[in-house]
Amino acid sequence: MKRLAPGDRPREKLARAGATALGDNELIAVILGQGGAGRTALDLGAAVLACAGGPTGLSRVSLTDLQRLDGVGIARAAQILAAVELGRRTLSATLERRQFTKPRDVAAWLLPQFGGAPVEQFGTVLLDTKLRLIGVKVVSIGSLDASTAVPRDVFREAVAARAAAVILFHNHPSGDPSPSRDDVAVTRQLIAAGTLLGIQVVDHVVLGTVTYFSFSEDKLL
Repeated sequence: MKRLAPGDRPREKLARAGATALGDNELIAVILGQGGAGRTALDLGAAVLACAGGPTGLSRVSLTDLQRLDGVGIARAAQILAAVELGRRTLSATLERRQFTKPRDVAAWLLPQFGGAPVEQFGTVLLDTKLRLIGVKVVSIGSLDASTAVPRDVFREAVAARAAAVILFHNHPSGDPSPSRDDVAVTRQLIAAGTLLGIQVVDHVVLGTVTYFSFSEDKLL
């Protein structure tokens, strides 16, 4: 960092202009604190971003991936992942107890939690009669098909919580939220089951890395 003017060093820049003024590698440099292995903190920040495939990939990168980088190691890798998780929890907490009347609202709440998951997870968002959040439950982990989305399992928590409605969701580890044939078939099956139980299926949201697909927005419900 010594080759940078004092006012351009990430910590000093943050103090002067705020965190939003920092670039992605500068933010990581602040988390790391200093360089190592003959590289500056900014160099390490750039290496971390390259390893993750950009800032959106930080939610999927593993401790093992990061600690392989020269100058990072397990302690600094843990610092980075802890900062990413704290940001995710902060974003999620700001949306607690909102009414989920629009697909983009529930997608904004789910993406930080599940959008970057390395394996497919299927779950339900439980809602009251005013479509306010009661809770969220992961039902299964693995590729979505009729065997993993059994209506009995999907609606068990909804019945126990006396939910009036649910929003189905699952993520695509590929990052592309476009629904598959299985997604469409499972959605139809679960809508029919919900109708029998008196629990409305409001939507099925498929999560990519940073984008989503809504069955209700696309008029597929």
